[in-house]
Amino acid sequence: MKKQGFTLIELMVVIVIMGILAAVAVPKLFGMIAKSKASEVGPAAGTYVKLQDAFAAEAGALGNWEKIGYIGPGTKVGTTKSNTTVFDYEDLFNSASGINAGSIMIGKVTAATDGWSAKAKTALNDCAIQSEWKITVKGGSASNGSTVEYAASNPSGTGCSALTPNFENIGK
Repeated sequence: MKKQGFTLIELMVVIVIMGILAAVAVPKLFGMIAKSKASEVGPAAGTYVKLQDAFAAEAGALGNWEKIGYIGPGTKVGTTKSNTTVFDYEDLFNSASGINAGSIMIGKVTAATDGWSAKAKTALNDCAIQSEWKITVKGGSASNGSTVEYAASNPSGTGCSALTPNFENIGK
């Protein structure tokens, strides 16, 4: 009668190989998890830009979230905020900027005005808690072919721009 099974050396080799694979894969996995959490920012900002463009074309003005029909991702908190498990979104285009009844004529917005922001509620790899992705708006000019100019900015600091590498191209 012949006994079958693995030898101790064969089992040790398998355990060593699994350890090496885990050491390589786990850091990569955590990086991908953080990137997937941050991936909601780009589409949310893109939707804001498209709705702001449509409102500008129709009304000749820039508007707050309520005026342009934007609803931030996740749970709505009043008319100017929403939140998800990872981000707090906020309408920064408000009366403090001299806006009446939620909108202002495009020609009156000559300086970049904060319009949209997303703040991280949790650390995402090397990107710190409360890191802020932001979009500013201002009236455009005929020379650039757009009635509205946008500037999207990643949070300053290490690691944030790697999570959303194309964010700064939104609105261009």
